Amino acid sequence: MAETGKLDADHRRLEDEASARAFFDQTRRIATVLPAALAEMVRDRLFNRVETDVIGGYLSALKASIDALSMKYLISDRIDGPLRQHVTIDIHESGFPVWSEIAQTAADAAQADEELARTADTQAIKDRMIREIVGELSIPTRLQYAMSQRLYYEALARGGLFWPQMHPQGFWLSGQEGGRRRWLLHWAVYDSQLNVPVLYLMEVDDTGRRPLIEDAGRWPEVRAHLLAQSVTSLQLLTIAQGFDHDFDRLHPHRLRRIVLGPVYSQSFTVQEGPIRQVLENARAPKGEDWAMAMTVEDLRAKGATVESSGFFSVVERQVFHLDPLDTHGAGQGATSATRALILPQRPYQALVSLDPAGFREIRKYVPGPDGRVVGYR
Repeated sequence: MAETGKLDADHRRLEDEASARAFFDQTRRIATVLPAALAEMVRDRLFNRVETDVIGGYLSALKASIDALSMKYLISDRIDGPLRQHVTIDIHESGFPVWSEIAQTAADAAQADEELARTADTQAIKDRMIREIVGELSIPTRLQYAMSQRLYYEALARGGLFWPQMHPQGFWLSGQEGGRRRWLLHWAVYDSQLNVPVLYLMEVDDTGRRPLIEDAGRWPEVRAHLLAQSVTSLQLLTIAQGFDHDFDRLHPHRLRRIVLGPVYSQSFTVQEGPIRQVLENARAPKGEDWAMAMTVEDLRAKGATVESSGFFSVVERQVFHLDPLDTHGAGQGATSATRALILPQRPYQALVSLDPAGFREIRKYVPGPDGRVVGYR
């Protein structure tokens, strides 16, 4: 690995092909484990089925992005000149590709159709590769590069990737026309400071005349508002209260923020504290020497008040519950905060043996050989 320069010492380029492939394999493996971990979290009542379906969609998008990036950088290490590029990852408190990698996929996706139209298709490239191998007895490196870029743009054209911003969507939960409706609004961002995916789930009551997602006046404004507030430095309380005051007919009942990461890895990241000792003690084989943290901040409304609005009307304002003991999220502007750790068996065994105090209250989810994930407290 190599530093990207003086601008950010936490970023590293994976300059050799073996390291890049190992990184993508590990990240892809983690993304594959997460849906099973989510299923176990349902049993722990951390999420319900609807929420895991929603979150599962974002995990699939994240895996699709990792797959696309793995194609983009598959052969570039063997190419000289400006085409020689390397994936850049955040090795401190992230373990994922840096934000600019995700942003570049979004820019490339906007031009994917044009790029595919002006390049040879995969069969034509394969035919040329065979002719070069058989006729010239040489390795067709340039054609291998062309194939990898073709597959990269095909992945982008198929869509379903995790973009820097995943615009809010609404899922109807209850209520009916003319009454109070409840929606699950969900959206996500790839945080540009932390370099990790961050998901938001908001349960909101809608007392508008038209259903929110069919309201051409409110829905675009709501989506823009929520995306603008999707900053991890903002407390959930600030986001929810701002939303409550800006939209009189929408009443946020519950808001959660799910931070996926960081991923700690003996092979690719720099660790501090007990997790470093855990991974060292585990002596796990490559691909199994990781642990991924997940934080769920939760803010719930405990009631509502009615305030005057103008001379003749009133509006409903939410009152949010903060932990009075300031131990589970109140200091962060939330009702509670739950931390989880997903890690393979060897690191989990090392964690149990070391038993660091700071990890005793963290939920642990451990994938088994059969693909099932078991949760431990």
